[in-house]
Amino acid sequence: MPLIVGTSGWQYRDWRGSFYPPGVPVSRWLQYYAGHFAAVENDGTFYRLASRDTFAGWRERTPAGFVMAIKASRYLTHIRRLRDPAEPVARLLGAAGGLGDHLGPILLQLPPNLKADPALLAECLRQFAAEFSRLPGSATGDDRICVEFRHPSWLTGDVRAILAEHDAALCWSDRGGRPLGPLWRTAGWGYVRFHEGAAQPWPRYGRQSLKSWLSRIADAFPPEADVFAFFNNDQRCAAPADAAALSSLADRAGWPAPRPVPAARA
Repeated sequence: MPLIVGTSGWQYRDWRGSFYPPGVPVSRWLQYYAGHFAAVENDGTFYRLASRDTFAGWRERTPAGFVMAIKASRYLTHIRRLRDPAEPVARLLGAAGGLGDHLGPILLQLPPNLKADPALLAECLRQFAAEFSRLPGSATGDDRICVEFRHPSWLTGDVRAILAEHDAALCWSDRGGRPLGPLWRTAGWGYVRFHEGAAQPWPRYGRQSLKSWLSRIADAFPPEADVFAFFNNDQRCAAPADAAALSSLADRAGWPAPRPVPAARA
């Protein structure tokens, strides 16, 4: 099973000296990161959508096969709250298309106070499909949308069916070593976000917790399915340590876990 592991972001100043060696300048952190992990989830795009040239620059600074998942802008999810999605979806993919074949899945993290509206969700997914069809080339995550619901009203059979119709993944999320919602498989691929572990030192994940998640993934997905796993517990440099630990456990279990190829030159 291709288990594609990384962290939610890479530009954390407190990782210097723990993950990033002191001599590596900030301008080369992405290259250094891409020498250790095959994917990253770009959470910065939630707050400010970068230009197409910036996305293209990230592509140039990372090796072949590296994948960048993109967290959709809060303008779409939190301000418009999925209403009238055509313009923000087109703008998002118009910029993120600069990643070319490094473009990974798009994460839609909905606000915790946004109650279910299946029609809005369906229309948003249709808009993404239309805009993806306009992008040239293909990527590991091309045409892939993951939705992270944070209001329980979304967790219905109707919503599950809409996700399945569009091959959109329900985001599996963890906090404290436990799933935050149902572990539905709604697509031919998967996406897991680890927000906070229960091990010491906080907010690390323990070995048994990670092994339990590997078992859940194996029970739900066939061997050929891509499953993305991103650690969002950035405090105290926990995320890269846990991402490395999960990759190691996958190796020992005999699961394919993509590794970086030699880093691209700046």
